Amino acid sequence: MAPSPESRLRADTAPDVALRLIVAGCHADLLKYRAMVLKSARPNGIHQTRVALRRLRAAFGLFRGAVHGPAVRALAAEAKWLARECAAARDLQVFLTETVSDPPPLVRRIGRRLADVHLRHARAALSGARFAVFDHGLQAFASPPPAGPGAGKARLDAFGRAVLDKRHAKAVRSGRKLEQFDTERLHRLRIAIKKLRYAAGYFGPAFALGRVKPYIEATARLQGALGALNDRAVAAQMLADLATAARPTEDVAEPLEALAKQVASGEKRRRRRLERAWKDFRKAERFWRVTAKPSS
Repeated sequence: MAPSPESRLRADTAPDVALRLIVAGCHADLLKYRAMVLKSARPNGIHQTRVALRRLRAAFGLFRGAVHGPAVRALAAEAKWLARECAAARDLQVFLTETVSDPPPLVRRIGRRLADVHLRHARAALSGARFAVFDHGLQAFASPPPAGPGAGKARLDAFGRAVLDKRHAKAVRSGRKLEQFDTERLHRLRIAIKKLRYAAGYFGPAFALGRVKPYIEATARLQGALGALNDRAVAAQMLADLATAARPTEDVAEPLEALAKQVASGEKRRRRRLERAWKDFRKAERFWRVTAKPSS
């Protein structure tokens, strides 16, 4: 297996070169998992396709200070569109396999029909002319540009340090009075933490890798705790979709009501998990601010 383009990232990598390497890696993942979606209904295909698209969007945003312009904006917009086209398929998977446990046979049957509709929709988006243009655009962007005057002066470590400082500070500010947050504020915090986790992953190779992992793990735990609460909000839409997809002969009201009660339970447990994850995150060492000890 060929190494990922991102494995070539170093402290002295120029930020614009780093972005192209990251985009090349995300593009390769997107094509790999797109092929899986087009061939089968395995849940991992649509999940990893969306992950590749989220990573692309995050990279374009994080490197905006180094690489910008209409081409980058267009690619970011297309990644957002494509992720949205795949969202319903993944959201339903999460609801039926993770958010609720042991859904009744009637709900599973309706869910399978609805999942087929969502999968066809995602496949159409992943195989149409619009995707072909997006695919070509990513390939062209990831191609290395000719070296120009002053190339190589900017460094990934300096650029990443500034971005991580900004993103970390924003996340800390966003999490103040966390215990009072409603669904919308929790969702915004989850997005901020997700972007911060991607930033740590992208810029981590420019720093001491042994110090990077604990920080990424802390952000991942916090993102997971926030995601568990967000799944409850998404569940309301999934329940409504299942009710709409039911046939007139399928009396699904009672089973869906039971699932709604199941979704609503466990709020205190989720909140406690979130509070612990937030404390761990606040204690995590900012690896990009650690000064290397001089060798003796």
